[in-house]
Amino acid sequence: MKFPKPNKMIEQENLDVRTITLGISLMDCIDSDLNELNRKIYEKITVTAKDLVSTGKHIEREFGIPIVNKRISITPIALIGGAACKCPEDFVTIAETLDKAAKEVGVNFIGGYSALVSKGMTKSDENLIRSIPQALARTERVCSSVNVGSTRTGINMDAVRLCGEMVKETAEATKERDSFGCAKLVIFCNAPDDNPFMAGAFLGVTEADAVINVGVSGPGVVKKALEKVRGKGFEELCETIKKTAFKVTRVGQLVAGEASRRLGIPFGIIDLSLAPTPAIGDSVAEILEEIGLERVGAPGTTAALALLNDQVKKGGVMASSYVGGLSGAFIPVSEDQGMIDAVNAGSLTLEKLEAMTCVCSVGLDMIAVPGKTSAATISGIIADEMAIGMVNQKTTAVRLIPVIGKDVGEIVEFGGLLGYAPIMPVNEFGCEAFVNRAGRIPAPIHSFKKLETGEKR
Repeated sequence: MKFPKPNKMIEQENLDVRTITLGISLMDCIDSDLNELNRKIYEKITVTAKDLVSTGKHIEREFGIPIVNKRISITPIALIGGAACKCPEDFVTIAETLDKAAKEVGVNFIGGYSALVSKGMTKSDENLIRSIPQALARTERVCSSVNVGSTRTGINMDAVRLCGEMVKETAEATKERDSFGCAKLVIFCNAPDDNPFMAGAFLGVTEADAVINVGVSGPGVVKKALEKVRGKGFEELCETIKKTAFKVTRVGQLVAGEASRRLGIPFGIIDLSLAPTPAIGDSVAEILEEIGLERVGAPGTTAALALLNDQVKKGGVMASSYVGGLSGAFIPVSEDQGMIDAVNAGSLTLEKLEAMTCVCSVGLDMIAVPGKTSAATISGIIADEMAIGMVNQKTTAVRLIPVIGKDVGEIVEFGGLLGYAPIMPVNEFGCEAFVNRAGRIPAPIHSFKKLETGEKR
């Protein structure tokens, strides 16, 4: 099939391929000697990814399609480092190795400094989680994530409490940079094995030795298309979103196929997400306003977002045989000018964002909160979001940034794709007695269904 160059969508509507993410398994790097482990990790990444950036640039030039980021995802480091790492500081050395390897091959980010603890924590998992503040403070390109819950297992509240403390410590460790370390840390429920988007990307243990995953974006394209159906019915609205999502995803499929062929690495999935940027006209919030809201956060916002998310998926799945990752509409506050404007106007609150996460991809993303926010409150917010994911059988996540030294009404600048954000108020009533209870929140009753047949176990 011949693909036309989507010049108009690229030049006028901010269409881009947000990322080519090369997943690399590090299972064959496991070693009980820490120095040897770091050597193997560095060698595996630099050899496997040596042509990733140059190939991405060649595809950009050849097809005229911007590829914003080239990234790497790896096997969760808590699994890889368990034999060699006896304390959090040992894990930090791995983070530094990952950062060095990422710089060597020229990628923007490397994700997978992660632990999967939805049911319980090993000593290795705990050591990695406790190492996160220093790991993110000492590195530039390393991203971290922790999966603390799932529909099948419930929510590990011991891990939630620890993660709340680590978010606060990460903020303190990077306070001279407006607590930027927290922008590279995501807490998940139902984390997928094949997500190409940072900061939550890692390569699950179900994946191949190496795999190419591509994340597409195109809020501006959808917004422009919807301008043509103002005042029309829901049927026409939905059809327009589906057709546009198909076009956007097809561009990603082209890039993924070319990258896979040229690198000689199997194609994994397309993540057909509407991922905004701070650029004017590249906003999910503006799409929702085009659907009919005066401002994001107004009554009807959750319904409009549910519609958008569903139609994006319905259109995208027709354009690629392998759709995965997070797929849907992202609502990061700092990365979306329309969301920022809504917060400043007073229409969008933390509680409304939480409601919106019931129907869209991911969750409370890139939200700046006062630096004085307690670890217990952060853990409570994480627990709320994990519960939404657990009960609704979807991926949810929290990327909160308690900005040390700043309070409500101030602005924090992150730069680049991460943009800037107003500090949002947080409910100040305490939840310490709740988050300090030991153990797990049980899985919901529908977790007893077998995934394959729906029969009772």
